[in-house]
Amino acid sequence: MTTMTQETQHPGAAGGRPGEIRRHELAGFLRSRRERLTPEEVGLPRGRRRRTPGLRREEVAHLSAVGVTWYTWLEQARDIQVSGQVLDALARALRLDAGERVHLFGLAGAVDPSPVADSATVTPELRLLLDQLTPFPASVQNSRYDILAFNRTYGSLFCDLAAVPAGDRNALLLAFTHQEWRSSLVHLDEVLPTMTAKFRATMAGHVAEPAWKLLLQRLTEASAEFRELWGRYDVQHTSTSKVKHFRNAHVGRVSFVHTDLWLGGEGAARLVTYTPADEPTRERLADLDRLTAGGRPGAGLPRAPSPAT
Repeated sequence: MTTMTQETQHPGAAGGRPGEIRRHELAGFLRSRRERLTPEEVGLPRGRRRRTPGLRREEVAHLSAVGVTWYTWLEQARDIQVSGQVLDALARALRLDAGERVHLFGLAGAVDPSPVADSATVTPELRLLLDQLTPFPASVQNSRYDILAFNRTYGSLFCDLAAVPAGDRNALLLAFTHQEWRSSLVHLDEVLPTMTAKFRATMAGHVAEPAWKLLLQRLTEASAEFRELWGRYDVQHTSTSKVKHFRNAHVGRVSFVHTDLWLGGEGAARLVTYTPADEPTRERLADLDRLTAGGRPGAGLPRAPSPAT
């Protein structure tokens, strides 16, 4: 049996078995991503006598809610099984981008359960269409509420969406856990039960799929409000166009007609569009478009007076 010392001394040795080589590649990749992050970037105190470049192993284990020994074994290329949920947690803790996430799951030989795995379905032509719809807020979402792509006015309608990690860009998750997103929903007490009921109805056809189970687990663990609504067993299927009211942090109250344009058959992604429902919204949307035109959506923009009007 290969010892810990032998494994760390001969990473990816020529002639090694494919599984062993992949484990060493995974170990090296995790170590490199850990060492590039600072404690301040992930909200941890630096403390004294820090000799380790970047994060310590125990800090990554804490951020991803896995055991320190288990994570250490990963970086030592031990022959252990890694689930998709654990890899998802590690990817979020290490702030991996979409390409790095694909590489992580590829090295581990696991199926990625996150919305990032679906982002390849957003073609350049679809991204161009999103841009052309500006200033009307628009996004591409799948049936799990994962936000796969969005234009700049959508990116600043609810919060600074570009600042939200890609793996957390889910409209249902944000509605229950992101304070600024929640504050933008004028009728939150109506929106949350409706979204939960739609999610339950749609999940009936996906109950065994890892991505759906992972989202349900995250919602259940993160929100007592979701747990209460989920326990009602209410179901609701997709509705038609409807006027929705939001409280934008930069321009105030706005009202839109919400329309879903489905991009394929059952279970396919959809183009979510918001068109102004009245003239004040049209004017405020033009203001929001001007505010976001110069840089990243939502970043450093002036705030609307409180209370919004």
